[in-house]
Amino acid sequence: MGLRIVIADDHTLMRAGLRSLLERDLHHTVVGEASNGREALEQVNVCHPDLVVMDIGMPELNGIEATRHLIEEYPNLKIIALSIHTDVDYVVEMLKAGARGYLLKDSALEELQLAIQCVCYGQTYLAQQLATIVYDDYVRRVAPQQQDSAYNLLSQRDREIVQLLAEGHTSKEIAERLSLAVSSVETYRSHIMAKLNLRSIAALTKYAIREGITSIDID
Repeated sequence: MGLRIVIADDHTLMRAGLRSLLERDLHHTVVGEASNGREALEQVNVCHPDLVVMDIGMPELNGIEATRHLIEEYPNLKIIALSIHTDVDYVVEMLKAGARGYLLKDSALEELQLAIQCVCYGQTYLAQQLATIVYDDYVRRVAPQQQDSAYNLLSQRDREIVQLLAEGHTSKEIAERLSLAVSSVETYRSHIMAKLNLRSIAALTKYAIREGITSIDID
């Protein structure tokens, strides 16, 4: 029996092509589509899918943070990342957020099918070319000095605000999107800059891109 799937990707053609593959070739049902992370949250709340295929580099709320939100609310929801990024930081953060699979956008249909099967049976699936990269990174990250990185000092809300600031949104716009007071956003911004020891929005933007919070040039 086919799965109920939500597709989250900011490219219309990518969503259309993926919908065709999922419905025509794999016989699943796409019950919702989203062009950014916040829309993905809304679609899951409305459509109650079995699986979300989640892009990472999306505006407003990236796929990593959207995944964190969804897994907190729906711990049994299956999420597969589908991205152009092979950088290990993206892979690790997506898995830490709760995704059970990570595929690249040039994956073959057969690999998509295998990933869905693995994830639905409670297993984790990584694109074949990522396995060695992730293992090597795991060995590196067990060093004690990695435990107190600046990224780990940021809360989930901090990371949301970092992304929106890096994408050029004003404090007022951020306050409206996150249902916060403008003064609260300003306070968050000051605390974030202090935590990261940064002095400007330009430096914050570079940091956000480096840590995978946003790609600005969205994939």
